[in-house]
Amino acid sequence: MPNELIVKIADLKVAREPAVISTHGLGSCLAIALYDPEARAGGLAHVMLPTPELSKDRTQVAKFPVTAVPAMLEQLQALGCLRSRIVAKVAGGATMFAALLKSNKQGTNIGARNVTEAKAVLASLAIPIVGEDTGGDYGRSVELVLATGVLVVHSFKAGQREL
Repeated sequence: MPNELIVKIADLKVAREPAVISTHGLGSCLAIALYDPEARAGGLAHVMLPTPELSKDRTQVAKFPVTAVPAMLEQLQALGCLRSRIVAKVAGGATMFAALLKSNKQGTNIGARNVTEAKAVLASLAIPIVGEDTGGDYGRSVELVLATGVLVVHSFKAGQREL
């Protein structure tokens, strides 16, 4: 069994094959996976909020897409990854409690806002998104298999999917 690294909420990890990086309990949170197929190295962040302005504590860089992605890129480049080869996959960003919201405005839907912000950050850094499993009303857990670059998405409601 390869070395498994666990990413907690507002955390990130990077590694090389044969490691597997996983995170659990994605509701409105979003997993952002970056991968260099030639180096067989990648990273996974479990972002919690779309922007730093929504948090009093801004010390955890992995809490927000705008800081998590550059931090992962820097760590991956230190492992020998080339930015030009890096691709992204995203999963999560659900609307978990839509029935409890008085309105489903963009302002209250943290999951959708996490997805929108992550896509904007990745686009601004010219990192293509090659796989996505976002939205819906159910939680997910993911595993990034660094030997292959596959992001395995698990959910009780939608089963297992590979990106």
